[in-house]
Amino acid sequence: MLARAHTHALVGLDARTVEVEAHLQRGSPAFAIVGLPDKACQEAKERVRSSIKSAELEWPRCRLTVNLAPAGLRKEGSGYDLPIALAVLAAGRQVPPERLGEHAAMGELALDGRVRPVPGALVAAEAARRAGLPYLFCARESAPEALLAGVEAVPVRHLGEAAAYLRGSFRPEPVEAAARAAPFRDPDLADVRGQERARRALEIAAAGGHNLLLAGPPGTGKTMLARRLPGILPALTQEQALEVTRIHSVAGILPAGHGLVERPPFRAPHHTASTPAIVGGGPGPRPGEVTLAHRGVLLLDELGEFPRPALEALRQPLEDGTVAVARIMGRVLFPARFLLVGTMNLCPCGARGDPGVECSCSPQRLAAYREKLSRALLDRFDLVVTLPRARSVEVAGARGEGSSGVAHRVAAARESLAGGPPCPTPAASELLARAVDRVGLSARGHARVSRVAATVAALAGAESVAAEHVAEALSYRSPSELAVAA
Repeated sequence: MLARAHTHALVGLDARTVEVEAHLQRGSPAFAIVGLPDKACQEAKERVRSSIKSAELEWPRCRLTVNLAPAGLRKEGSGYDLPIALAVLAAGRQVPPERLGEHAAMGELALDGRVRPVPGALVAAEAARRAGLPYLFCARESAPEALLAGVEAVPVRHLGEAAAYLRGSFRPEPVEAAARAAPFRDPDLADVRGQERARRALEIAAAGGHNLLLAGPPGTGKTMLARRLPGILPALTQEQALEVTRIHSVAGILPAGHGLVERPPFRAPHHTASTPAIVGGGPGPRPGEVTLAHRGVLLLDELGEFPRPALEALRQPLEDGTVAVARIMGRVLFPARFLLVGTMNLCPCGARGDPGVECSCSPQRLAAYREKLSRALLDRFDLVVTLPRARSVEVAGARGEGSSGVAHRVAAARESLAGGPPCPTPAASELLARAVDRVGLSARGHARVSRVAATVAALAGAESVAAEHVAEALSYRSPSELAVAA
């Protein structure tokens, strides 16, 4: 006897339909899973057998073969447990095979038959809808996420509930789509005392989506400023929120019962993170930090301490907005449009740039520290700011402007730039042309200065880019600051 169930395999951020075929035939009792399953998928044999017995259902006493088609697609993870169990039950006619054919299924089974959530419920639900399957069996914790895709989730806590539902003797309690999450209170810019130039750079970066490098001695507020950047960014649009939620769902970092991710994500990996952890990869492959920060902020604190290969791997996603991960089984594209913020000391000991402390770094150690940041990577930072140590009058002074006021200007500037960047005046064009020779701007640097100048003009509410807007943009790429940061 043969029966089929449907599930989905995650390939990057997409899901491909997998047909689970269960075949019962005479012979010595045996259980085999074929179709290129990984180790976790092979281990489903023990989980499925124990779950069926725990649900007080009958385990077939014959030869059982489960095929995961297409056989050329590698199957990874424990999400195949539930569809395999349902296909086995349908092959033994313990549940109606024709009713099972209307459903997709995903979920891990505990040995006692409980259904556990697995990553990618939103992506699987979208694939089920495209495949014409109106229902999706899943763990109850995954149901609110699946409902975002417009399919009818069938939330089950136990394999026995799924079997009873297919036989028509059980109806799951309805689950509503996740309610809007309570607003998260980002750290406020008002906490930052002084550092007006860095605050201005932060506002420009938020308004135009420009990459920002903050350099200076320890204790000058570099990390404090960087962590307040998400609080002045506009909320995501509906389309962007769905895109970000899909990424977090596949990565398994979306909290149970969570709705759309409406705020720009913020990621701050430790400087010991590997290159695959930063840009994505692995056998799967899986999204890295640059993809988890899509439509948001990626903070690389202590930039000079990251391995150079990991930093150089950022150049392609910064330029293209995507990460291409090639494996033997194929090529996967991950979106990676993020705002990069780097913070760093000016030397390994951190004393360089602090008038009150003498730097103890040898020339060799300083050269090795600087070599971690290539000119090509530095050229991708639109704004470079060296932060001085705050004066006592600034530390004891009044709180600065809060995030809400800055966020209002950022939103207005983004709305203005959405209609197209303002055109430069002849004086602005002439100043930028002279800067190419005097400052030594590359073609990429020329384009980035033009973009920053347009953002400065939008923040000022100007109809065109004037010479003073170009001058301010150039001040963040001056040779002295790049030399110090490099």
